[in-house]
Amino acid sequence: MKTIKISFIVCTMLFTNMLFAQDVTNSSDSTGLPGDNFSLQGALDLFKSSTSLEEFEKKLNTENNAVNNLDLNGDNDIDYIRVIDNKKDSAHAIVLQVPVSETESQDVAVIELEKNSKESAIVQIIGDEELYSNNTIVEPFDEKDGVKDSKSKKGPAASSVMLIRVVVNVWLWPCVKFIYAPAYVVWVSPWKWHHYPVWWKPWVPHPWAWHHQHCAHYNAFYYPVYKHRVVVAHRIYTPHRKTSVAVKTRYKDAHANYKTSKTVTSKPHSAVKGTKPVSKSTAKSNRSNNQKPAQKAAKRGNKTGRKAPGGGTKGGKGGKK
Repeated sequence: MKTIKISFIVCTMLFTNMLFAQDVTNSSDSTGLPGDNFSLQGALDLFKSSTSLEEFEKKLNTENNAVNNLDLNGDNDIDYIRVIDNKKDSAHAIVLQVPVSETESQDVAVIELEKNSKESAIVQIIGDEELYSNNTIVEPFDEKDGVKDSKSKKGPAASSVMLIRVVVNVWLWPCVKFIYAPAYVVWVSPWKWHHYPVWWKPWVPHPWAWHHQHCAHYNAFYYPVYKHRVVVAHRIYTPHRKTSVAVKTRYKDAHANYKTSKTVTSKPHSAVKGTKPVSKSTAKSNRSNNQKPAQKAAKRGNKTGRKAPGGGTKGGKGGKK
C-alpha cells in the first residue's frame, strides 16, 4: 500500500512538472524584438500599486521589480526610464521614455488613461512599435461568473458556468486617485541623459530567459488586446511620440526577422507552393465538369449494353443478352 502511495505521488509530481514545462514553453517564445526585455504587464502593475508618478518612476528603475531589462543603446548598462505625463482635460498620456544619448530619446510605452464617467476610468498600456510588434496593447482584466445555457435537457448539463472577462474600472487605483486629485501637478521627470537620481545604480542586463521567468507572474492580471479603448488619450499622445534613429537602425534586422517569421508561421499547413486558393464557385464548377464525362459514358453504356465507367452491366436496347 505504501509503495502504491509513493508511486502515485511521484506520478503526480511528474505530471505537474510536465504541465509547468509546457506552460513555460508556450508563454516564453521570444519575438527577438527589444520589447521582450520590458514587461508591459509589469509596468501596469507597478502603476497600479504606486501612490504617485514619481514613485512609479522609481519602481520602474528598481532591479528587484523585474520589469525593466532594456539596454537600447548597447552600452551594457540598464537604461533609466523616465515618466512624462501629457494631460488634456480628463485624459492622460503617461509616457515611459529612455534617453539613449545626449540628443535622442526613445519611447518605450505609453499608459493611456481617461475618465469615462464621474467615478470610473479606463487604462491601457501600448508598447512603442520600435520596440514591439505593431499594435501591442495590454490592459487589466477581471473575471466574473456567467451562465452559458446548454441545449441538453438533463440534469446538471442543463447549464454550465463560464468565466467572462470584463474591462476594469481603475478609479480606485492609488495612482489614478493621485492623478485626478484637485491638487495634482502634471508630472514631468527632471532626469535626462547622464543626469540621474543618486539612488539609481544601473546594472548589467540579465539574460532574456532570466528576465522572462522573473516577470511572468505579472501576466496573471493583465492581457493583450487589439483595440484602442482609450481614444482621447491616444490622440493626445500621438504628436508627442519620440523615436531614436540610433534605436531604429540598431533593431532594423530584428524587425525584419520578426516579420519574416510571422509571415512563414501564418501560412496554412495545407498550402502547396505554386498553387492558388480555389474559390467555392470554382470548386463546384470543377466537380460539375468532372461528373459530365462519366454521365455521358453511362448513357452510352446503357444503349450498347457495355459496361460504363463506374456504371452497371444492365443491357440497353439492342444490346447482347
